[in-house]
Amino acid sequence: MLDKNTQTALHKGELLPLMEAFYSLQGEGFYKGTAAYFIRLGGCDVGCHWCDVKESWEAERHPLVQAQAIADEALAHSKTIIITGGEPLMWNLNLLTQRLKAGGARTHIETSGAHPLSGEWNWICLSPKKIKRPVGDVLRRANELKMVIYNNNDFLFAEEMAAEVNQECLLYLQPEWSKRDKVIPKIVDYVLAHPQWKASLQMHKYLDIR
Repeated sequence: MLDKNTQTALHKGELLPLMEAFYSLQGEGFYKGTAAYFIRLGGCDVGCHWCDVKESWEAERHPLVQAQAIADEALAHSKTIIITGGEPLMWNLNLLTQRLKAGGARTHIETSGAHPLSGEWNWICLSPKKIKRPVGDVLRRANELKMVIYNNNDFLFAEEMAAEVNQECLLYLQPEWSKRDKVIPKIVDYVLAHPQWKASLQMHKYLDIR
């Protein structure tokens, strides 16, 4: 059980549960191939059964770290900072992103949108899930919509979400990794028939990097 001071610091975003942080290449979407520093926060209440980072789900398993320290370490590696999870919007990201931007960084987020948007962002990658759909204005503000395709019904969900984003939002269909051999041909056919979409692959997994 967290003490009152710790709970207050979490609420303000002064402390954040940090699962891991590392310098690598962005493997997905519009910025694939770009060198970036990743901040992976613990905690997720969406719970996709095919999630490849289930160890991120329980926030209490990960150390609470000062937002300032997280920002300082990130800025020492890159000016492109990607905040992911877990579901990073479970936490108040205002302070972290303010300090990153004060240091000259471009701030990116990868989120399901299941919690209200906080933080200051240069790029929002929205990947909605049927289990817990986006809330607030994240659909309107998303720069790219990344829909994970696991089965045929996911194409219908992708179109439903695409109808709600802004006209400039980039549209991506990405195969769920464990189903990629079956799903990739379907995505290819779908994009050929619906060219407003683009195919996205998890390039980092093919390169065998984080």
